[in-house]
Amino acid sequence: MWRDPESQIASELSQGERLLWAAMPRQGVLFHAFDVFLIPFSLIWTGGLAFALISTSSSRHGPPPFILAPFVLVGLYMLFGRFIIDAMRRDRTSYGVSDQRVIIISGVFSRRVESLNLRTLSDLSLREKRDGTGTISFGSAAASSWLWWSSGYAFWSGAGYPGPVFEMIDNAKEVYDLIRTAQQGS
Repeated sequence: MWRDPESQIASELSQGERLLWAAMPRQGVLFHAFDVFLIPFSLIWTGGLAFALISTSSSRHGPPPFILAPFVLVGLYMLFGRFIIDAMRRDRTSYGVSDQRVIIISGVFSRRVESLNLRTLSDLSLREKRDGTGTISFGSAAASSWLWWSSGYAFWSGAGYPGPVFEMIDNAKEVYDLIRTAQQGS
């Protein structure tokens, strides 16, 4: 059921509401711009702690190994786990645009539905790559000039962008234009 965004979004539509577009974000393990900094940091963090853990386990001097183990686990999460959580989150995310609203259904462990009324939606922002994929941000997320920085932090946690967005969608400019047209018609 998660793999069919049209049925996911259709289940949320009110009587008389018309679905204009539905899709999912790009799937699989993906790298983000912030990973240029985070991956080397994660390697240094995890490698240094693993070395310290091995060194202290064979020595009577220094902290017991169980004190460093949680920090190594955090490092392993930063290296691998966040990519898995991010991929799971996007695998369970559906986006939709109706003639009345923007709908985002997401959640790794529970279902979360966000709905934004097109008539009251004031801020809309598009970030598009050369291949046509992109991210559309809504509301305060669109108005935030520091979105690129905060999204980098959110990516390491596997949480995605702060605020409501259509993240990593194909034909982002077309969807952006569709939303703008739907706003004018509502």
